Amino acid sequence: MSEEQDPIRTAHQWLEEAAVLVDVSPADATALIKELLDLTKDVAHTQSRPAAPLTAYLVGLASKDVDEARAHIATLKEALNR
Repeated sequence: MSEEQDPIRTAHQWLEEAAVLVDVSPADATALIKELLDLTKDVAHTQSRPAAPLTAYLVGLASKDVDEARAHIATLKEALNR
């Protein structure tokens, strides 16, 4: 990656490409980028670094759509702030 590339934009592009490959709507795949990155940052800093991507995976497993994923993220963020 060159120094001029925006990592969020690059992540967004990758997620759109990956979504097509696994038959997920690119719009759904990219809808919660900021929220998931914030969640994984908080998990990495308060729980453990390896738990961060696994937590994002858990949100995906538990969610049938973007709205449910957003609710799961909120639940986990609340638990981290206790």
